[in-house]
Amino acid sequence: MVLGKRGFFVNPSDSVAVIAANASSIPYFQRTGVKGLARSMPTSGALDNVAKALQMPLYETPTGWKFFGNLMDAGKLSLCGEESFGTGSDHIREKDGLWAVLAWLSILAARKQSVEEVMKDHWQKFGRNFFTRYDYEEVDSDAANRTIKELETAMLDPSFVGKKFSSGDKTYEVAVADNFAYTDPVDGSVSKNQVTTRVVTPPHSASRCSPVTVHVHESSSLSLSLSLALSLSLSLRVSG
Repeated sequence: MVLGKRGFFVNPSDSVAVIAANASSIPYFQRTGVKGLARSMPTSGALDNVAKALQMPLYETPTGWKFFGNLMDAGKLSLCGEESFGTGSDHIREKDGLWAVLAWLSILAARKQSVEEVMKDHWQKFGRNFFTRYDYEEVDSDAANRTIKELETAMLDPSFVGKKFSSGDKTYEVAVADNFAYTDPVDGSVSKNQVTTRVVTPPHSASRCSPVTVHVHESSSLSLSLSLALSLSLSLRVSG
């Protein structure tokens, strides 16, 4: 977790994006270069913005560090992160919080700016992604499974695409609703149903906004009850 002066908070999605955008300031990447970037599917699109701007390969994987590991072993990935704060590079086949902190310190030293200044400059250049995550732990398994089933039934109905929802003075229309599936580019294995539903709803009245993405992630906890995580991300270009 990265905190600047006066508690300025950097969310995990922004943190890995800033590291990617400032890779030339980090000694390890000065030696090795950057082969590719990756994020877990629930992580916001902040890293996508950097990859597109800097023309770097980007991989969107299911939750689980093993997917990053396969890409690292194949020489396709140098930097990766997930919405739960895990961040790492291919110097080790695992997340490495100490390395991430050192990477940030290298960026601050090179740019001679505060955390807040670095972050605001990043948003100005690449756009800002608003990200939030809600976890529901130790809920009743049967009730949680019914909720997931009802969501899946409603959202995967063909009539759901094109449906409109309003909040205040804004109207949103469903553009995509699907089950996220991932084909590993290294071994060809296919992972399905890690994310029960993904809905992309572009707002009609926000010309500088990219789609709002809603992820509903289902996983079993150690006590066999169900844990549900909901993440929302909204990307917009910060006007100068």
